[in-house]
Amino acid sequence: MNYSKEYQEVNRDSWNKRTPHHIESDFYANEAFIEGMNSLNKIELDLIGDVKDKEVLHLQCHFGQDTISFTRLGAKVTGVDLSDIAIAEARKLAEKTNSDAQFIISDILELDQNHNHAYDMVFSSYGTIGWLPDINQWAKIVSHFLKPGGKFVFAEFHPVVWMYDDDLKNIHYKYNNSGEIRESLDGTYAEKEASIEGEFIVWNHGLSEVINALINNGLTLEDFQEYDYSPYNCLAHMEKIGDRKYQVKHWSNKVPLVYSLVMSK
Repeated sequence: MNYSKEYQEVNRDSWNKRTPHHIESDFYANEAFIEGMNSLNKIELDLIGDVKDKEVLHLQCHFGQDTISFTRLGAKVTGVDLSDIAIAEARKLAEKTNSDAQFIISDILELDQNHNHAYDMVFSSYGTIGWLPDINQWAKIVSHFLKPGGKFVFAEFHPVVWMYDDDLKNIHYKYNNSGEIRESLDGTYAEKEASIEGEFIVWNHGLSEVINALINNGLTLEDFQEYDYSPYNCLAHMEKIGDRKYQVKHWSNKVPLVYSLVMSK
């Protein structure tokens, strides 16, 4: 797939601007996290199983809460993210929480140029692949870093959600990838009133594109699930329906908000 690497600088700048606001936000509850809260949700906890003494690679880790949560479960974890500011904060957070999590600054699609190690598990979750232009290269990276017999665990917002406008009222985008979507940055999902301006570039990726890319790069589908709720209150018009469970009020349980994959090598 042909694409410009401009997205790397544009999106790095976007996440560098977001990160300081995210760390201070109620959304991430960082003080509670430092005190011992595990940031992983039931969806992914049910999928990862026992990770004690396993080596885990966490792709697009932001400022490290989930990465560090894996170490609290006994795993040896390396987190990767494009944002240098997010990784700097992740390292500080690891020090504050006495975690041995390691962190790497890298574009995910170029990680094989910056790192060389095989893992028992590769993990990625929520709002990640939309920032990537080439899902086949992403799947190649996932497969490359998995040991034979290793497991890829993935939880992501459902591609149906990204068809809609920001108000989730009208279909505005194609379900399948039809090229880059360039948007203006005004606030952030974790702090909508944050004084952040700029732009970012994203891509839509349908389920068949994602699953087939992983299969074509040597992985076997073990489990696929769709969920009518999100563990995060990050979309428009959401209402709480349970512990870490939110639905879009006017959609109720009619539209899937999240899907998950478990694939083996």
